[in-house]
Amino acid sequence: MTTGAPTPTYPARPRRSRLRTFLPLGVAAWLVLEIWLLTVVADAVGGLTVFLLLLAGLVLGSVVIKRAGRRAFQSLNEALQRGGTPTSGGGNGLMMLGGLLIMLPGLISDAAGLVLLIPPVQKALSRHAERTFERKLREATPGSLGDAFQQARMHRPDGKVVQGEVIRDEPGDTPQDPRPPLAR
Repeated sequence: MTTGAPTPTYPARPRRSRLRTFLPLGVAAWLVLEIWLLTVVADAVGGLTVFLLLLAGLVLGSVVIKRAGRRAFQSLNEALQRGGTPTSGGGNGLMMLGGLLIMLPGLISDAAGLVLLIPPVQKALSRHAERTFERKLREATPGSLGDAFQQARMHRPDGKVVQGEVIRDEPGDTPQDPRPPLAR
């Protein structure tokens, strides 16, 4: 039965990204694999040994995170004393991620965390992440979040960061109501 009212037309929903589609499935598969592997190892060597292995991973991961955090704080402190900005993280973020993965209960996450502690792997991953980030910034469309990052990274010739707001006066724009002053 129709009432004569037009059927509402809703805008088409944006397509979900692959990451949003497959990430929950990947996390679930990873958890099932971790639990299965822990039970297999516990059957082979005993439950107490697996418990001690998980406890050692917790302690080792916390030591790695503490050490990486201390390094990051020291490099930041040194850079600020020199009057500059810290150049690169030196892999501290990847060390912290490795420590976090070691702390998580499971053997696969422990192996991935230990791999992240290897310096050549850290350098390769950081270079790849930096290139990907730079490429995404170059591809950013005006008005997007990436464009905001691009504008926030503008530097003066002497290397100092200039913070401010860009206001573009387009021809044909009509003046609007005057804005109140920002500070009094």
